[in-house]
Amino acid sequence: MSFGCSSKLYSMMLFTMLFAFLMGASEGGNFLQDFDITWGDQRGKILNGGQLLTLSLDKASGSGFQSKKEYLFGRIDMQIKLVSGNSAGTVTAYYLSSQGPTHDEIDFEFLGNATGEPYVLHTNVFSQGKGNREQQFYLWFDPTKAFHTYSIVWNKQRIIFLVDNIPIRVFQNLESIGVPFPNKQAMRIYSSLWNADDWATRGGLVKTDWTQAPFTASYRNFKASACIWSSASPCTSTSPNSVQDNVWQVQALDAPGRNRLRWVQQKYMIYNYCTDLKRFPQGSSKGGNFFQDFDITWGDQRAKMLNGGQLLTLSLDEVSGSGFQSKNEYLFGRIDMQIKLVSGNSAGTVTAYYLSSQGPTHDEIDFEFLGNVTGEPYVLHTNVFSQGKGDREQQFYLWFDPTKAYHTYSIVWNKQRIIFLVDNTPIRVFQNLESVGVPFPNKQAMRIYSSLWNADDWATRGGLVKTDWTQAPFTASYINFKANACIWSPASPCTFSSPNSSNDSAWQVQTLDALGRNRLRRVQQKYMIYNYCSDLKRFSQGLPPECK
Repeated sequence: MSFGCSSKLYSMMLFTMLFAFLMGASEGGNFLQDFDITWGDQRGKILNGGQLLTLSLDKASGSGFQSKKEYLFGRIDMQIKLVSGNSAGTVTAYYLSSQGPTHDEIDFEFLGNATGEPYVLHTNVFSQGKGNREQQFYLWFDPTKAFHTYSIVWNKQRIIFLVDNIPIRVFQNLESIGVPFPNKQAMRIYSSLWNADDWATRGGLVKTDWTQAPFTASYRNFKASACIWSSASPCTSTSPNSVQDNVWQVQALDAPGRNRLRWVQQKYMIYNYCTDLKRFPQGSSKGGNFFQDFDITWGDQRAKMLNGGQLLTLSLDEVSGSGFQSKNEYLFGRIDMQIKLVSGNSAGTVTAYYLSSQGPTHDEIDFEFLGNVTGEPYVLHTNVFSQGKGDREQQFYLWFDPTKAYHTYSIVWNKQRIIFLVDNTPIRVFQNLESVGVPFPNKQAMRIYSSLWNADDWATRGGLVKTDWTQAPFTASYINFKANACIWSPASPCTFSSPNSSNDSAWQVQTLDALGRNRLRRVQQKYMIYNYCSDLKRFSQGLPPECK
C-alpha cells in the first residue's frame, strides 16, 4: 500500500515538473539548447541555466552568438535590454542572415548614443546580396531600463518588424514588379555587440568612451515559431518542421495594426530610403509610400492603405464614397500614379485624380474617369482651372481596358505648359498663353487629391444611366505614386533652384519632341470624343483665345 501511494505521489511530482517545464518553454527558449557563442572569448555568457544571455564589449573585442538552427519563414521574438549609459559608438545587432555574396538578411541594429540621447533603431532588408533599404527610428521608450521584445515576422507575402508587438515597418513581396524578396535561402539568427564609432553615432563624430567599458547587452525569452530548415527536410507550409502556431504564415496588418504602423512612422521615423531623392536622384523607381505621402480625408473605413503603404484603395457604396490628399503641396513638377479603375458595371461612378489649390480663385489640373456599363468604355475627362475658371474640357476613350491592370496617369506641370500623359503617351497639352491674356496655373501650390464618388446625375450618358447599387462596393486601387516635384512651404517657396526641388529636373523644361507630337496627334485623332476648342455651339460668341 505504501509503495502504491509513493508511486502515485512520484507520478504527480513528475507531471507537475513536466507541466512547469512546458510552461517555462512557452515563455522563451533556452540559450544553451538554441544558440552557440561564436566569438568574443568570455565576453559572451549564457547564465541562469540558459534563461539569460549577455554580450559584452571592451576595447579589445566585442562578442556575438548565432542560432544552432536555420529557419525558412517564421516569427522570431527576442527580449533585449540594451547597453545603458553612454553607449555612443556601439552597435547591438540582432538579425537573420544566410551566407555568401548573394545572401539574404533582415536586420535590427541599435546604434548607441551619449547618455540621455536616444538610440537609433536601424532596419534593413537584403535580398540576393542587395540591401540599401534602410529605415531608421527613435524608440518611444528607454530601451536600456527594461527588456523589450523585438520581433521579425517573415512569410511568403511580407516581412513585418515589430517592437513590443507594435509594427514599425513592413517590407512587401513585390517580386511581381522585379523587387527581389528573401524566400529561398534559410537563415540563422545572429546577434553581436561591437564597436562602430567610425559611423554609428552622428556619422562617426561621437567616439566610444572606453572608460565606460565593458558595455553589456542582455537577452532573454527567445522564441521561434518558425520552420526549421534542413537539407533533408526543406520547409514548406505543410512541413513537419513547422510549429503548430502557424499564424505567421499568413500574418498581415489589420486596421488597428495599420493605424499603429502609421503612428510610428509619422512620429518616430527619422530616415526612409524611399524618400531620399539626394541618394536616389532618379526617384523611387518602385513608387512612394502612401502612409508617408498621403492622408485619407473622408469615407470612414472605405479608404484603406495596405501592404505597408504600397497600395491604397478607395471604395464607394450607397452610403458614401471616399478620398485622400497628399501631405505635401507642390508648385510645378511631374506627378505619376498607377491606378486600376472600378471594374464591371461602373456606370454613375467617378474616380477623380487631380491637383488643386483652395479657394474661389483656385487652380486645378484634372483627370476624371467616368464609369460606364459593363463592356462600354470609360470616358477620361480632363480639365484645367486657372484663377477659379475652368470650362476647358477635353474627353477621351482609352485604348485599353483600365480595369484589368494598373496604368500610369501623369501630369507634367512647368512654367511653360501642362502635359497630360497616359502610360507616358501624351494625350493633351495646355500651353502657358498668359501673353495673350489666358490665365495659367503658376502661382498657387497644389495638393494631389483623389476620390471615388457617385455622380449618376451626370456622369454616364448625361445621367441617363444610374448607379447599380447591387454591384457595390465599387473599388479603385492605386500603387507606385511618384512625385518629381518642388515641395512648397511658406518658409521655402519653390524656384528653379529651390532646395525642395528633386534632382530629376527634366520636368522643368519638358516639352514634346517630334515623336511625342506624333503620338499626341494620333491619340487626339483616334480617341478624343470632346474638345471645348471645337464646340461652336457652346461658344457661339467665339472660341476661347487659347483655341485660336
